[in-house]
Amino acid sequence: MYDINAQDIINAMKTHVDTTLVQKIFRILLAVFMLYAGLSHLTFNRLEFQAQVPDWLPLNKDLVVILSGIVEVILGLGLAFWKNQRINFGWALALFFVLIFPGNIAQYLDGKDAFGALNSDQARLIRLFFQPVLIIWAIWSSGAWKAWRIRNTEKSISNE
Repeated sequence: MYDINAQDIINAMKTHVDTTLVQKIFRILLAVFMLYAGLSHLTFNRLEFQAQVPDWLPLNKDLVVILSGIVEVILGLGLAFWKNQRINFGWALALFFVLIFPGNIAQYLDGKDAFGALNSDQARLIRLFFQPVLIIWAIWSSGAWKAWRIRNTEKSISNE
């Protein structure tokens, strides 16, 4: 009924691939950025981050900021220190960046200022173009992209 062998199971469970020195440096930079962002969500920038929570979201804005801060700290720590789950943390961080993107769009559309730097429509629009960069950065620096390519190559070879 199912054509699954032991190698397919091992490949599906593989959560680590070797990355280059450049990828490691960028992964650590991203992890530090996430830790800083998460801690700032929880402390000194809580009010500023509330500007990114869309009005249509039926949750308390402060709760959303606190929860996203906790998630950012966890993702940053996992990306930096949990080697055997780094690929999963890379995918999770990329998904997180996708999930918060509507908040960035809402901030642009509603013209809400934040952080002193996001005080114009132009600045908020430019910021939107950095979200795909963050998504790619998370997938590439964690080795998730390489692991996905390896897995798909192995699947296509085994199907031949």
